[in-house]
Amino acid sequence: MDELALIIEDDEDLANIFAEALRGIGYEVEILPDGRVAQERLRTGTEPFIILLDMHLPHISGGELLTEMKQEKRFEKTTIIITTADARMGEMYRDQVDFVLIKPISFVQLRDLTARLKPKQ
Repeated sequence: MDELALIIEDDEDLANIFAEALRGIGYEVEILPDGRVAQERLRTGTEPFIILLDMHLPHISGGELLTEMKQEKRFEKTTIIITTADARMGEMYRDQVDFVLIKPISFVQLRDLTARLKPKQ
């Protein structure tokens, strides 16, 4: 079974680009389009290997979701990547996550990141 990557992103096009890149290196992918849906999934579902988290989401912010995840021991080994168009916000959360991607995200950034995230075969 492939490792699971959760993409929590309300921009459908961007979510699909992330999904394609992660599937291309062997991840099973689940896309969650808003904070409320993501919160429910994080509380009840299987722990993912990677979470790609947009900080600006409808209903519940990425920051709130990150705070909840950091309080849960079961997410300690999960690789968390945040995406934001706000460089200051990225700096604010840099020490709490594994990677920060500043939007717009280039193909080269995405390619280099996915190469580093390839699951062990």
